[in-house]
Amino acid sequence: MPTSPEDDRLLDAERDIRARLGDQPLDFDSLHAISNIYRAATAVRRRAEREVLAEHSLSWGGFTILWVLWVWGEMETARLAAECDTAKGTLTGMVSTLERQGLVARERVESDRRRVTVALTPAGLALITDLFPAFNDYEAEMAAGLTRAEKNELARLLRVVTRNAGESSDATATTAAENPEPRR
Repeated sequence: MPTSPEDDRLLDAERDIRARLGDQPLDFDSLHAISNIYRAATAVRRRAEREVLAEHSLSWGGFTILWVLWVWGEMETARLAAECDTAKGTLTGMVSTLERQGLVARERVESDRRRVTVALTPAGLALITDLFPAFNDYEAEMAAGLTRAEKNELARLLRVVTRNAGESSDATATTAAENPEPRR
């Protein structure tokens, strides 16, 4: 499906940036591409929290924790923080909230009482199992107007940016160093 000129128009913020900085030798194409990643991610996250997650008393971070545990199973907090791309201290607060809601349980590792694992409870498993199809419908709504080929191309392009940022290899290396077990 071809895009219309309206779909490709600059956002007000992009026009303002060009008006303010246009006389400088900057790579505006890259600036707009990266800035729009942030804008899109923030807009999608805020709307998901309002329209999909709020009725379940979940934040984006809480949902992410449930999803990671659902897909990969029980894991130590260091690895969970890496998989959720959050600081371990921030993760602790989010896990505490989910624990109070009865959605996850923490358990100390017998061989090293300093280490803690987190797992879904039956209620957490039921919630994420029921919630994810609605979340995926939301994802489809956010990608509406893109053809299947465009969705695949967008995903491919974002993988390139992610790899350029070094996050994929850094997170994998950190996770492997903290927990040598393979992902489940």
